[in-house]
Parts: sequence; structure tokens; C-alpha cells
Amino acid sequence: MKKRRDEIVSIVNEKNEVDVAELSKRFNVSKPTIRADLNELDEQGLIHRTHGGAKKKELDFPLKDSEYDERKLKNIEDKKEIAKKALSLIEDDDCICLDASSTCYELAKLIFYSDKKITVLTSGLRTANLLKESNNLTVIIIGGIVKAKSNAVEGNLSSSLIQMFNIKIFFTSSYAISINEGLSDFSLHEANLKNELIRASLKTVALIDHTKFNKNSIIKFGNLSDINAIITDRKISPEVYKQYSNRMNIIK
Repeated sequence: MKKRRDEIVSIVNEKNEVDVAELSKRFNVSKPTIRADLNELDEQGLIHRTHGGAKKKELDFPLKDSEYDERKLKNIEDKKEIAKKALSLIEDDDCICLDASSTCYELAKLIFYSDKKITVLTSGLRTANLLKESNNLTVIIIGGIVKAKSNAVEGNLSSSLIQMFNIKIFFTSSYAISINEGLSDFSLHEANLKNELIRASLKTVALIDHTKFNKNSIIKFGNLSDINAIITDRKISPEVYKQYSNRMNIIK
């Protein structure tokens, strides 16, 4: 397996771009096997995964945000677990919204690798840059101000755009969640945008890993009553799960 993946990296670097069918034929393995290889190589930062194959890594989006990169790797396996559950809620022809969180980015990667044909609104620069490479997706970035060292588009320039769409599900995360204070975060601009998206969407699903429960941050953007469901990981304690499941739908 390692030899094949090393050869795939060499081929991608030599040809600039390859597709799954070509690699499957070359190595005489199934397309799902090649997709798994490409996904793993993309995770390692050795190639840039595209919808139908892969490109050289230097073609990737040159956004550098050390704070976001550090946050993206925190509890990464838990976030991937949550993202898989969230993907099952999305159907063809849906219009969904993803915030700029690292958990929603994990969901975006699964959407990208899937065959779902949907419309995606997002305030995440990296999320938009990833999803725009898929021919199955219509990607709309929510307008606003782009600040240095931020993955998010901020500000209130997006109100009229948001009102134009029938958003079926708004997927969001937060720095903290508690029974009394609901969802809370650090950024005033992001919190305001999330609050507006909660009000504009048919459903809101919070993607919250087990480390964020029963905590508060400085800016509240939604009550528990505003959320249709929480998706979390299996590491949530039985006590905390019971506490929240008595009040709302929580999926683990």
C-alpha cells in the first residue's frame, strides 16, 4: 500500500493532475481503493484532492492561518465522526449552510467526496475553496469582510443574500454550549452572522464535540430551543448526554 501511494504522489507531481479511473487502471485496483489512497494522501498534505482525482499540492489555496490550522487538528477524529453523522442528513437538491468552523470543514470534505448535488452557502474561505472544485455543487460564499489570520468572512453585508435562499439546514459549531446560555463563541461578527442564519434556516444542527459541553464563552448566539439537533461524538459522558437529551434531540 505504501509503495502504491508513494508512486501515486510521484505521478501526480509529474502530470500535475490525474483522475481516479486512470490510477485504478494503472495499479489494477478498484476505484474505491484509489479514492481511499487519495483521501489519505490529501490528509497528509502530499496532494490536493479534487472531485474526480488529484492535483499537485502547490495548486492548493495559499491561505495561511496558524490559529485555524491548530484548531482544525484539535479533536480531529471526533470531528470526523460528527461529520459522518451530519452527512447522512443531507439529500440531493438541498440548500444548506456551513459556518467557518473546523468541524464544518470536515463535513465539507465528506460532501466534496460524495456524489451529492446540492447548494452550499458558507462563510468559510477554506470551505468555499474546497467545494468550488466539485461540479456537483453550487457554492455561494456569504459576503463580508475578510480579516487577516481568519478563515471566516465577517460583517453584516450578507443579510440580503441570506434572505434569497431557502436554507434547509444550517450546520454550525461553537466554542461552548450550556443548558442555560446555549451556544456561545468569541467573535462578535461571527456570532451575529450565526444568529441570523439560525433565524433564516428551516433547521439548525449544532456539531459539538464532547469537550465543549457545559461551558460558556463571551458571546451568545443561540438558545438550545433554537437548535433542532445536536450531533456529538461517542466520548460524551453518559451524565452529560442524559442532561441534554432530556431537553432536545442529541445524536451520538
